[in-house]
Amino acid sequence: MAHDLVRYSRVLEIVGDILKVQVPETAAENGPVVRFNDLAVLEGAEGRQSLAQVININRDEVSLQIFSGTKGVSTGSTVTFLGHPMQMVHSPNILGRVFGGTGDPIDGGPDLSMDPKVTIGGPSVNPCERIVPKRMIRTDVPMIDIFNCLVESQKIPIFSVSGEPFNTFLARIGIQADADIVVFGGLGLIFDDYFAFRKTFEDAGVLARTVMIVNQASDPIVERLLVPDMALAVAERFAVEEGKRVLVLLTDMTAYADAMKEVGISMERVPSNRGYMGDLYSQLARRYEKACDFAKGGSVTILTVTTMPGDDVTHPVPDNTGYITEGQFYLHNGVIDPFGSLSRLKQNVIGKVTREDHGQIMNTMIRFYSGARDAQQKQAMAFDLSDFDRQLLQFGDLFRERFMDINVSMPLEDALDLCWKTLAECFRPEQLLMKQALIDKYFPHDTVPAEDGAASDMVVDEDKADGEAAA
Repeated sequence: MAHDLVRYSRVLEIVGDILKVQVPETAAENGPVVRFNDLAVLEGAEGRQSLAQVININRDEVSLQIFSGTKGVSTGSTVTFLGHPMQMVHSPNILGRVFGGTGDPIDGGPDLSMDPKVTIGGPSVNPCERIVPKRMIRTDVPMIDIFNCLVESQKIPIFSVSGEPFNTFLARIGIQADADIVVFGGLGLIFDDYFAFRKTFEDAGVLARTVMIVNQASDPIVERLLVPDMALAVAERFAVEEGKRVLVLLTDMTAYADAMKEVGISMERVPSNRGYMGDLYSQLARRYEKACDFAKGGSVTILTVTTMPGDDVTHPVPDNTGYITEGQFYLHNGVIDPFGSLSRLKQNVIGKVTREDHGQIMNTMIRFYSGARDAQQKQAMAFDLSDFDRQLLQFGDLFRERFMDINVSMPLEDALDLCWKTLAECFRPEQLLMKQALIDKYFPHDTVPAEDGAASDMVVDEDKADGEAAA
């Protein structure tokens, strides 16, 4: 359009990274000159150009968020509107590439400026185009695959705190998940974390099916707001046009919410709970609702990290997130908490696309581990323990060692077999309170129960003591 080439030079004010420019309403005779989220090019007096985005329109005053910051920008600058929102390259050439927060490659690879582009930030999928989730994404992490299955098209966060190995854990899921394509979005990552993600994907040989979009901590904060939209726009295209099963990994959504808060304060918007903007819920939901199992195509599954400042689950970011997503994984003290974690879609796949004993094993293992926690409390308070309490304590130790360690990796079927073996080492078949048909089929009867082994050890000790006394 002709008005895209018009330069507007009446800069009203510059506050933080926000620049306000006056755009006469009379210039819009042939249509709007500027629209919300449109891109603009800011050119300084010395010829330096910067990219900006429209974030507010108030009559003839247009507020622009400058990606590179307002350092060196003066009121003598000119603004040219491009007439379209932010776009992201989408083609088979983006697989194995690393992009910055503005969508430009930062890995030193070939230029992709001539490849097709897709507009970011579009609407969510029409519910009529969705189907009920019924397929499982295997991660080879027992605490996920057995107890809280990750289902295709699910949106689920990892709740954790600073200092926990959530980024390492997220990278492991990225390389082990049985997805066709992984789209990674980094939000405010320090360089060490960014390099660790990239090296992990490269060493595992999965970078060829991975797209990385990274905003580092040293990059402009406004780019942090674009990364989720760019990652989800690319994921949608792969799912719809090529029928791919796409897993989107985002870390950390609390950094995303903090960026929204900072931009909102710069625009002098009235803050809400703990300084966050009043539209925090809708902004998060707009991104999470991109998760979808397409009736005519593939699927988009979203797994994110949400850190809780001060380990406070009532913090606005995790609190709002819990109302949007379909469960959560709690990563505390280096393990996935089996009681705080939840997958609301696991019933769609357990026993239907997994083995018949999956549901019974899941419930039995959690029941016994809950009893082990109670037995530990009794032991700590110096109460007398029953034989069954000692069986529970042994089971609790084996459960934590074999399943809760996030470094443990094994296929689901092997994990289920290990569950049966662990139960057989600690309990007799009649103590399991499970379906007899499953016990007859899967219980390893050749395994010596704990109390039998303890009894045999006691006999040996008594014979040894008698021998020493005779000597």
